[in-house]
Amino acid sequence: MKETKGCRLLLIPLPLQGHINPMLQLAQILYSNGFSITIIHTSFNSLNPSNYPHFNFCCIKDGLSESSASNLLNLVVELNIRCVKPFKECLGKLLCDVSEEPIACLISDAMCYFTQDVATSFKLPRLVLRTGGASSFVAFAAFPYLRENGYFPIQESKLEDGVKELPPLRVKDLPMINTKEPEKYYELICNFVNKTKASLGVIWNTFEDLESLPLSTLSQQFSIPMFPIGPFHKYFPTNNTSSSSSLIPQDQNCISWLNKHKPKSVVYVSFGSVASITEAEFLEIAWGLVNSNYPFLWVVRPGLIGGHEWLGPLPNGFMENLEGRGYIVKWAPQQEILAHQAVGLFWTHNGWNSTLESICEGVPMICMPCFTDQKVNARYVSHVWRIGLQLENGMERGKIERTIRKMMEDDIEGNEIRDRALKLKEEARVCLKKGGFSCSSLGRLVVHILSLVSFTFEAS
Repeated sequence: MKETKGCRLLLIPLPLQGHINPMLQLAQILYSNGFSITIIHTSFNSLNPSNYPHFNFCCIKDGLSESSASNLLNLVVELNIRCVKPFKECLGKLLCDVSEEPIACLISDAMCYFTQDVATSFKLPRLVLRTGGASSFVAFAAFPYLRENGYFPIQESKLEDGVKELPPLRVKDLPMINTKEPEKYYELICNFVNKTKASLGVIWNTFEDLESLPLSTLSQQFSIPMFPIGPFHKYFPTNNTSSSSSLIPQDQNCISWLNKHKPKSVVYVSFGSVASITEAEFLEIAWGLVNSNYPFLWVVRPGLIGGHEWLGPLPNGFMENLEGRGYIVKWAPQQEILAHQAVGLFWTHNGWNSTLESICEGVPMICMPCFTDQKVNARYVSHVWRIGLQLENGMERGKIERTIRKMMEDDIEGNEIRDRALKLKEEARVCLKKGGFSCSSLGRLVVHILSLVSFTFEAS
């Protein structure tokens, strides 16, 4: 604490829920280690500074249109173009403010790759936070090689083929999105990987026991230090920073509903803040849940179902006929839910935050990835860590019912999955203890940051 006093860090998240949460968790971790924090954020999905009175905030005008925000690829690309000028102006003012502590470095979301050249122009050291797992980043970093070897564009007839360069991934598991502009997506991935390589270090929300091989691979490929200090949210078990950074109000009543159920009896279903499903898929999921005869808590985000604002496709009287066995909310306090003793299974889109939160609570998963790194995460959950099963080849209520039963009942495969999930939960707990790998990595990160600005302390 004494060594870092008077040292300020600038942090800039990508303005999407799954990126904002881990960046603010990282900010809290570094603040607790003695650094002052300034968050630079966009006007799109703007943050509320009053939720974090111990941080300073600086808002930059991104100029994003509503049409840009409706397309994930366009949103990220345009943000990296439109934010250059306002970010440069913001950074210039912050660096010239003599009333504040000296700025040690910038920590940028890896997808905000525009920040690298701006930081370089100010001679400001830049570190990167990668909010996804190391496993998926290995696949992203391999894009040029995969393209050279004929994997792109992806051919429908080869979806089930293995990617021999990236076992256990199949072609269908590569982190792609459905887009009419594949070249734009390819360029985006290459930009964010190359600008990560140009940084002075990468901070990972993961832990060594979970992703030792991918982390080792990246350490060999990149000539910069790696700091796997996760899981971030477990540094403050009594201070849920994600609740105050949620872009959608959380329904706390679902916790009271969970309190009425037996241990490990409830299926929790949530597909994250961005993914979407069709009306037909929604109805198959609904009937699959009902037919399993297990209680379920289902997060149906407004806009999740294509063409519908919320629960329009459900038949009249659907929820009433369940007599309290099902509970649907628009958004929920996920970390609290996964830690609840009543939850026995998580049906997830396998965003990295959701995957890691489930691992930390020892909750087995049903995997239904939608795009990008979710596909890699799901494959690792089902075939590397073997703590879940993946639903593939379409949604069908009978298959859904059978999968839930296999995971929840006294099935040999289900029991083995639950045992492995509990083992990983313990490893996630131990890594944060004194002497654990994540704890040690955090110590190395603090030392690394201070080494980047040692001249500042010498001058003062």
